[in-house]
Amino acid sequence: MSQHLILSLVTFAFVSAMTPGPNNTMLLTSGVNFGFKRTRPHVWGVVIGFTIMILAVALGVGRVFLLFPALFTTLRVASIGYLLWLAWRIATAGTSNPIVTAEARPMTFFEAALFQWVNPKGWMVALSVAANFVSPDSLWFDAAVLTAIFLAVSLISATTWAFFGTSLRPLLTDERSMRIFNVAMAVALVASLWPLVHEMI
Repeated sequence: MSQHLILSLVTFAFVSAMTPGPNNTMLLTSGVNFGFKRTRPHVWGVVIGFTIMILAVALGVGRVFLLFPALFTTLRVASIGYLLWLAWRIATAGTSNPIVTAEARPMTFFEAALFQWVNPKGWMVALSVAANFVSPDSLWFDAAVLTAIFLAVSLISATTWAFFGTSLRPLLTDERSMRIFNVAMAVALVASLWPLVHEMI
């Protein structure tokens, strides 16, 4: 991979990682609701999980979906259903309902890592970089470069969004403002699904 391609890859990785999407929306929400310390497993789950996914797709896992398009459609439907469920959890977080309050907790490391495999934005990014930045002639080197870049960029992005959420905590001190924020984040999460749904229609 040439220096020019590496620079393009870094730019693409940074833009795709920092822009709003399911991961960043949930990290922001977790930072607001639980603080940065309790959100750290979520942060590391996103970073490690997505980096492993990038490596796997770069080494050829993504080709399975090219051979079996119906499998990719099934994954999309499952991811939409799961994200809608997560949006409901976000919208109902921070309420005085004892059942909801008892269930409220930050996402664990393993939950966040596994979520990457049903994250539609993550799949679009992984398939895009594998198609454009991996050459069969230098597969292992290119895959190693992709892994290193996305590991660093994902850590910066996930930490930034979680810290941003934590910084908003002093502004959301009562239940009403917290509910408004959580509902807004739930709506943003659902809205992030529109490109995927529109493509399937």
